[in-house]
Amino acid sequence: MKIRSVSSNNRKKEFVVRTGSRAWVYPYARLKVRPTPKNRIVEVHVDRELANEGFTYTLESGREGTVHIEQVLEYNKDPGYLKDQLLYNLTIEAQKRVKASSLSKREIIRRLGTSATQFYRLLDQSNYRKTIGQLMTLLCILDCEIDIVVRAKSA
Repeated sequence: MKIRSVSSNNRKKEFVVRTGSRAWVYPYARLKVRPTPKNRIVEVHVDRELANEGFTYTLESGREGTVHIEQVLEYNKDPGYLKDQLLYNLTIEAQKRVKASSLSKREIIRRLGTSATQFYRLLDQSNYRKTIGQLMTLLCILDCEIDIVVRAKSA
């Protein structure tokens, strides 16, 4: 996701990050290099070196900090980002289980009822076009038990 613009609001102590059609906020409290009342943010810009996927800010003292769009999406609990994180984690677990399994890859592919190409797409952690259902099927074939736990957010 590309950042179109970013601005700082010292009064509210937050950045406003604009992407496509959305605006996200990111509080100063989450920064590694934090501004203070005596060391405020003097400049903020979309960082071209991060392919417009992050922004850099500069304090009066000259210290700089960088924030990636993933940090902003995680803070704002973006559903698309959270789904992608779940897919990534399930894919990494599936890779480990396939490697440790006594089943051959050919047998796994046969039991999935799919092609070898599709099987390798399932194991590709950079592919986000797969579904959670497909990964759950793969993990079930690998004799994994999958529990989805929903609980109240702790304070």
